[in-house]
Amino acid sequence: MMNISLRHVFLHASLAFACLASTAQAAPQHALTLYDEAPKYPADFQHFDYANPDAPKGGTLRQAGNDSFDTLNPFINKGNSAEGIGLTYDTLTVNSLDEAFTAYGLVAEKLEKAPDNSWVRFYLRPEARFHDGKQITAEDVAFTFETLITKGTPQYRAYYADVDKVVVESKQRVRFDFKHRGNRELPLILGQLPVLPKHWWAERDFSASNLEPPLGSGPYRVERIEPGRSIYYTRVNDYWGKELAVNRGFNNFDRVIFDYYRDTNVALQAFKAGQFDYWLEVSAKNWATAYDITAVRDGRIIKEEIPNRNPAGMQGFVFNIRRPALQDRRVREALSVLFDFEWTNQRLFNGAYTRTRSYFDNSELAATDMPSPEELKILEPLRGKIPDEVFQKPFEPPVSDSSGIIRDRQRQAYQLLTQAGWKIENDRMVDAQGNPFKLEFLLVQADFERVLLPYKRNLADLGIQLDIRRVDVSQYINRLRSRDYDMIVTGFPQSSSPGNEQREYWNSANADNPGSRNFIGLKDPAIDTLVEKLIGADTRKELVTRTRALDRVLLWGYYVIPNWHIKTWRTAYWNQLEHPTVTPDSDVGLMSWWQKPAVSKPLPDSSEAKPKPEIQDKEE
Repeated sequence: MMNISLRHVFLHASLAFACLASTAQAAPQHALTLYDEAPKYPADFQHFDYANPDAPKGGTLRQAGNDSFDTLNPFINKGNSAEGIGLTYDTLTVNSLDEAFTAYGLVAEKLEKAPDNSWVRFYLRPEARFHDGKQITAEDVAFTFETLITKGTPQYRAYYADVDKVVVESKQRVRFDFKHRGNRELPLILGQLPVLPKHWWAERDFSASNLEPPLGSGPYRVERIEPGRSIYYTRVNDYWGKELAVNRGFNNFDRVIFDYYRDTNVALQAFKAGQFDYWLEVSAKNWATAYDITAVRDGRIIKEEIPNRNPAGMQGFVFNIRRPALQDRRVREALSVLFDFEWTNQRLFNGAYTRTRSYFDNSELAATDMPSPEELKILEPLRGKIPDEVFQKPFEPPVSDSSGIIRDRQRQAYQLLTQAGWKIENDRMVDAQGNPFKLEFLLVQADFERVLLPYKRNLADLGIQLDIRRVDVSQYINRLRSRDYDMIVTGFPQSSSPGNEQREYWNSANADNPGSRNFIGLKDPAIDTLVEKLIGADTRKELVTRTRALDRVLLWGYYVIPNWHIKTWRTAYWNQLEHPTVTPDSDVGLMSWWQKPAVSKPLPDSSEAKPKPEIQDKEE
């Protein structure tokens, strides 16, 4: 038997050697990729392909904000933060918009991670500065991380759950150690950390919601605000990072302004009247019918569809399964089959949309056909804990002939409801105790009511009462955080490299966290297992397989009624704006646009200068 003291010496020496070996294999880089493949852009690249380095500077970009705002702190679980506030902050890295998931240094000049992904180190740029001239240091990075996970919204605790500690190694060097090895995404996620000034927040309450302009380090600072009505940003002339390759061709406007509108219909009319410059259209009906105006015909307003190569994600009518009536999967399926997408798409959306059939639609990550042998290796251990249909057939939402007559689906829904213990009495659907089946659909968009009214009629035919409750943004946020709703319409956006954010959507630990995006209330150990497997994928092939397995289980759970998607961004803008010829894959890239020096601000026609009432929908 080895002497205890001697054994400790050997043990410590072995650990030290292992750490040295790990460090020796790592090397600082200008970029990190998910699976250690070479990044698209080399260390000496001059600008992203989707940016114009010669874009002229100047002018003002005017946009519309939704409803109102009451805080300039977007990091806490209080209030409705102002649009564009992220322009005032710099992050450690920036993700390119034409790669699956690659991070390039911003505040961090170099990036270094352990070969086994057990830690990541950031080397900060000495020239990085806050707007007050003070240098950004590793202490600021550590302060930011600790503050966000202790005082920020719950999403930060979920997002950074695998971080064990943050270590300040020197003034310009900081390291994050992880609880588990193998989380490939975590080093890149930490690069998205916005860096907050420790010295500025030392005299302020981070948890308080207020309208004091924050001290940041980004390309813009808050110029002035009109509380709840508008916010003005001005470009920082001596911005420390303006010559970096990742910023070249961006932040071209001298000012960025958001004016707030409580009604999107009024906002659209204001856009057409020249009150602001850019509009992202989310209504198929409006795209087809609302732009037959002189300014479009003569080219002063440009309508353009820009390709969207992102996974579509899942927008849907989301069930809150914390409610007893919605805990039975048969009930949720019954409510799902009563939504007539084909009629809705034809009559309300001019046939513009594609039905969403996956939580990762429009990508290779979507589950189609039967499970592959690789998927079955993941799913078989969960047999009996997940729906049997996962193993039997691919998920497909029901399809109608768009006539509006769905008697077969109503019979199917009735059979499911009776199997779940519901019955019809006096033309009302009631449970075993005679309590009527009532649902409240919580809504913030007035435009969506016309989509829900036909669905309400389909439910009423089976004796189910659906109340559509529209509230203002503040009430909506409060009720969302307190989980006070039966159904809502929302989305679960996805990237081409899903990872740690899936915990925020589906993990049991987030079901009771106010402010998390586990809107459904999922507490399913099988889904937790699938999420962790997805996060732990070591190759792209593994990631695709594990994502498809998770997708199947979510779909057959009937946790949402899938809505629809479109594969372009529908943009409308006044012709003084221009954008690069090459557009990014995963974003509109608005901050790479610029104002043409020779084109003046729009002069609306008198017939278009006044907003007019018009029915509008907001579908995405």
